[in-house]
Amino acid sequence: MIGAMITGALKRWVQAVQEFTFLLSDSVRYAFTAPRYLVDTLIQMDVIGFGSLPIVILIGFFTGGVLALQSYRTLSTFGEVGLMGKVVALSLVLELGPVLTALMVAGRNSSGIASEIGSMVVSEQVDAMRALGTDPLRKLVIPRLAATVATLPLLTILADFAGMLGGYFVSFYTVHLTTEEYWTSAYQSLTYQDVTQGLIKPFFFAVIISMVGCFQGLHTTGGTEGVGRATTRAMVVASVLIVVVDFFITKLLVGIGFF
Repeated sequence: MIGAMITGALKRWVQAVQEFTFLLSDSVRYAFTAPRYLVDTLIQMDVIGFGSLPIVILIGFFTGGVLALQSYRTLSTFGEVGLMGKVVALSLVLELGPVLTALMVAGRNSSGIASEIGSMVVSEQVDAMRALGTDPLRKLVIPRLAATVATLPLLTILADFAGMLGGYFVSFYTVHLTTEEYWTSAYQSLTYQDVTQGLIKPFFFAVIISMVGCFQGLHTTGGTEGVGRATTRAMVVASVLIVVVDFFITKLLVGIGFF
């Protein structure tokens, strides 16, 4: 009995991975062919990008402040408080900025995408769309994919800057570092490889956020109850995948000697 349950769960998992892979490959392939729904893409950029801006900046600012406070405890032990700008900048640009921004956007938008598309599925709007000759993949999935890929790197840059600004306020008012000491240390610590690595990750995270939300939405069953389950699954799966993929991207970059 238990063996049958495990086998059934594995089969469903493998089928889900296969269907997700097909959805992703078709979306990437169709994204470069007509017709393109530019207006829908711009609307999604506003919803996903601009809509996420306040929470991303807020999280980035206070993350930088916490980093500065925690770093001060360690650096003061060794008499290296002047390196605080370096610690905050590297921590944010390399890891915390991309990952926390992606997690915030996933919590807000991956679940929102699943809820929106799932509601359309259970109310048979997607079937009506197909009956009218409109491809739901082009109309619903690709605009959200393109909007997330376009906006998440920009949100990450803003989160990094907000975090360094939060670290500066803590350093200036609590640690009493001068403005020049903090920003010089932060600027000189960042290399081209660091910035590039911090901007590579958001592109992968954007694909995860948008595609997981679309996949869960398109596979919604069970009416309004199913919409709630799809929304929860989208947020959980996207968040887990972001952390897992972050590890493998970092491992790959370290392995090829990128930094």
